[in-house]
Amino acid sequence: MNRDLAKTLPERASSWAMALTEQKSVTGTQDEAVFGPWLAAQLRENPAFSHADIWTIEVGPGDGRHCVAMLLRGTGCSTVLLTGHYDTVATRDYGELEELATRPEALTRALRDSLADADTPAARLALADLESGQFLAGRGLLDMKAGLAAGLAVCADFAESANVAGNLLFIAVPDEENNSAGARKAAPALPGICEQHGLDLVAAVNLDAIADDGDGSKGRIIALGTVGKLLPTAYVVGVPTHSGFPLNGINAAALAGSIAARVEWATELTDHCGSSPGTPPSLLGIRDGKTGYDVTTPATAFATFNVLSYRRTPDEVLDRFDRLCAEAASNLLGELKGRSQAPEGIANLVRRIPLYRFEALVEHLGPQEKHRLDAYSASIAGDLPLPEKCWLITEEAWDLSRLAGPAIVTGFGSIPYLPTNLSNAPAAMRLKAIAMQIARGSAERYGSTIACADYFAGISDMSFFGEAAESSLDIVARNTPAWKNSVRWPMRQALANVPTINIGPWGRDYHTPLERLHMGYAFGVLPQAIRDLCATLLQPSGS
Repeated sequence: MNRDLAKTLPERASSWAMALTEQKSVTGTQDEAVFGPWLAAQLRENPAFSHADIWTIEVGPGDGRHCVAMLLRGTGCSTVLLTGHYDTVATRDYGELEELATRPEALTRALRDSLADADTPAARLALADLESGQFLAGRGLLDMKAGLAAGLAVCADFAESANVAGNLLFIAVPDEENNSAGARKAAPALPGICEQHGLDLVAAVNLDAIADDGDGSKGRIIALGTVGKLLPTAYVVGVPTHSGFPLNGINAAALAGSIAARVEWATELTDHCGSSPGTPPSLLGIRDGKTGYDVTTPATAFATFNVLSYRRTPDEVLDRFDRLCAEAASNLLGELKGRSQAPEGIANLVRRIPLYRFEALVEHLGPQEKHRLDAYSASIAGDLPLPEKCWLITEEAWDLSRLAGPAIVTGFGSIPYLPTNLSNAPAAMRLKAIAMQIARGSAERYGSTIACADYFAGISDMSFFGEAAESSLDIVARNTPAWKNSVRWPMRQALANVPTINIGPWGRDYHTPLERLHMGYAFGVLPQAIRDLCATLLQPSGS
C-alpha cells in the first residue's frame, strides 16, 4: 500500500485515517496484537518515511502487543512527541452492521439508511450529521485513529521539508481502552530513547478525540491538562447471622450500602476544576460475597467507586474516602440502635467498626501468611478484571489475618490515572504560550476556531506522558492488592514527566454504533494546527 500518492496534509490525513480504521484493532484481541507490526511495516513502505528510524517496543515479554515508534530527524536535538492509541472498543454493538464497522464509507451509507425512521434525539442528530456530508462513521475512526492519521500527515510533511528545525518522534500505543499498558510501557522508555538518539524532548502532544454534541466548539480544543481517575474500594466484613435473628449480627451488604450512599456525589470527594464544578464520585459496583441463596446474612461485600480529580493526589483521595467510610459505618450503627427494640443487644455486639487500609491489613500477616498471599495473587494474575482480582486478594488477606469482623478494608482497585497540569517549568510555560497563540490565531489562519481548555474531559494516556505527581504512585501501589502480580508497573521512573497537551479530532458518540468524525476539522484544520504547533515549538528559543 503506497500512501505517498496523497501529497497535501488533508489528503494524507484522510488516507491514513481510512487505512488505520480498516485495519481492525479491538483491544484484547489478536487484531490488536497484529496491528503494531502491521503499522510498522506500512511506515517502512511509505516513501515519505524512507529516512526515518522505525521500530517496535513489545509491551512485555510474551505479551504480543507492540508500541510503534518512528523518529524523523531535522536539525538539532529539540524533539516533539506525537502520540496516541490505536486500539478500539469492540464492534459487537453494531449488530447486523458489524461487518461494516471498520469500513467508514460503506458504514456511513448503511447507517444513514438504517436511521431513516430515527425516533430518538441521538438517532435524529446522527441522521442529520450523516446526511450533511460533514461526518464519517466508523469504529475507532474518531477514537482515535483520525488523531494518529493527523500526526502521520504532519510527520510526512516534516520528512519532506528541507532544513527543518528539530525532530519529531511518533509513538502509537495499544491498550488505552483497557489498562493503558502501551502508554505505561512507552512513557518510561522515553529517557532511554532520548539518550540513545541524542534527543531533547521539549513537549508531547496527545492526539485523542473530543466529543461534542453541539456545534463543535467544545470539541475544537487544545487541552492543557487531563483529569485523573482513581477507583477507591471498600471490602466490608460483617458478622453473619440467620436472617431470623438479625440483631445477632452485622449485615455486610447493609454496611456496604451505607458506605455507597454516603460516598455517592460526596462533596468531600468532588475536586473542582477552577471555577467550574467538578465531577462528583459515584458507585461503579457493589456485590456481596454470597455464592448462592440461603437465609444467612452476607458475611462480606465489596464496593468500587469512580473518583475524578484535577489537583488532588491519591493520598488525599484515600484520606477523604476513609473518613467517609468510617462516618457511614458510625451512622449505620446509630441508625440500627435507634431502630432496634433491644438496643442493648447491638450495643453489646459492636461499639465501633474498625477501618484498615489494605497495606495495614497486610502488616497483620506473618511471613508465612504473606508468602501464601503472594502465591495466591500470582495464581489469579490472568484475565480477570483488575477490580475483581483486588477483591479476591483482599478477601484472602482478610482470611489469613484471622481478624474478626465487622471491619472495613479500603484500597484501590484499578490502574491509577493521575491528573496532569502544565507546570511552571520553562518548557511547560513555553508550550502553554504557543498553544494559546495557535488558538488565538485559529479563526484567521484555519477558518475554524480552536480554544484552549484547562483539562481534557476524559481519562487518557496524558496521565502517563504528562507532568504528574509520580510520588503519588507509592501509596496507590501499596494499597492496590493486585499491583505486584497483575499491574507490573514500577513506582519510580514510571512516568515520562514531559509537558503534554492534547489536540485531536472531534465528533460524536464514540464507543457507540453512532461513532462519527467531523471530517473538515479532522482532515483540514487539525493537521495544520499540529504542524504549526510543532514547528513553533522546535524553533530555537528567541528566533
